[in-house]
Amino acid sequence: MTFGVFMHKNESIYDDIPEVHYQFPKIYLSRAEQMVGDWIVYREPVKLAQSKGFFAVARVDRIIPDPDIADRYRAIIEEGSYLPFSPTVPHIVDGEPVERDLANAQAAVRPLSNSDFARIISLGLPDNEILPRSDDLEDLDRVQEGQVPFEVERPIVQSLVNRKFRDRAFRRAVLKAYDERCAVTGWKLINGGGRAEAEAAHIRPVEKGGPDSIRNGLALSGTAHWMFDRGLIGLSDDLEIMISRQVNDLPSVEAIINKTGKAIAPRRESERPHPAFLSWHRENCFKN
Repeated sequence: MTFGVFMHKNESIYDDIPEVHYQFPKIYLSRAEQMVGDWIVYREPVKLAQSKGFFAVARVDRIIPDPDIADRYRAIIEEGSYLPFSPTVPHIVDGEPVERDLANAQAAVRPLSNSDFARIISLGLPDNEILPRSDDLEDLDRVQEGQVPFEVERPIVQSLVNRKFRDRAFRRAVLKAYDERCAVTGWKLINGGGRAEAEAAHIRPVEKGGPDSIRNGLALSGTAHWMFDRGLIGLSDDLEIMISRQVNDLPSVEAIINKTGKAIAPRRESERPHPAFLSWHRENCFKN
């Protein structure tokens, strides 16, 4: 097993849903198979305008032939493993590439050294209580692959499956994408300590198979979060805010919805709610 990089571009010719599966041609099959059971990081191409660089981490569960296109395959992402970076990690930091081993830099699927993986995770998921600092990883570049001290790798991998760690990372990523503003009310309330009133809500709950993905998240005020989780409000695919007929105080609910009547979405198209998650909420939670 080995760490890896999956190159992804939104609206590419490949049928990718990074939280669920990654599609690739046969030429990368042998490389991808080495990553089964291990972690990969997603990266947007350098040449992409306003590239996010490295934007998420996930674990590969298995590789299957693509059911729709011959000579293509899908890396199936382990349920619950996907986690977005916040901040996203640029290609170059302090004048040096974050990914130091660039022998296969143009390949859409490529291996990633232990030290590069540790550096990217420490930058994209900062948590001083669990992860080593990125400047503590410089010595790893001088250690041959396969000899990276286990005590360095272990806390990183353990943190990626730790629920409290994942909750903090999910909240940070969602609130940043929404500029700490409630998608329903439009409120951006910050307390005296600088903490946002808005909460990070899953559209499809984790316990129901929903990923810790920005596209499966909404920034919601406490009241809007409570109503959304109980199916009293929902969203159409074009983000129109729907109110359940079971709401007992319709004027009050209408009064807190922002004047556009639509959820306020992130600026980036790739961070907006995915129709698959919105559909799941309408079918399983929203009370018509």
